[in-house]
Amino acid sequence: MLRRLLLMLALVLPPLGAEPVAAHQQKIAISTISVNERTGMIEIAHQVPVHDAEHALVVQRTGNADIHTPDIIGSQDSREAFARYVTRRFLLAVNGDIVAPEYVGSEIIRGSLWVYQEAPAPAGAVDVRINSQILTDVWARQENRVNVGGGTAPTTFIFRSGDAPQEAPLTR
Repeated sequence: MLRRLLLMLALVLPPLGAEPVAAHQQKIAISTISVNERTGMIEIAHQVPVHDAEHALVVQRTGNADIHTPDIIGSQDSREAFARYVTRRFLLAVNGDIVAPEYVGSEIIRGSLWVYQEAPAPAGAVDVRINSQILTDVWARQENRVNVGGGTAPTTFIFRSGDAPQEAPLTR
């Protein structure tokens, strides 16, 4: 009888110390800015966790007020709506001139949405002024890292809500 009771309790009660499994926001986006010498373009790649992007679409209703349960992976419309949002929240100036990088496309790679942009690189030295406010209007604790330059020693900036733009040379 005691065994039966223990078996019933084991089947009904959750294991001790078990926590519900649920996705959560990572609250971090990573952008990389580099010059592609072959094409002569400044390339920008933004990496945002898919779960954060979907949650942001719900909170902001970005691009489509009818999106109630967005699906970044399965819906091209949701993915493009979020990509448009990313391009509006990332500001770039090159050698003192504000630039509107062209949207190139997006893709899903291992749980992250990648959004790509590019702009012509001027000849000679390139100084960039950047500000990444991606998702800072959704979460106060959002952190955006921006790596400027290629190779093994990029300059890295961390942006939070309301931070001022930062400047760095864009090494080739």
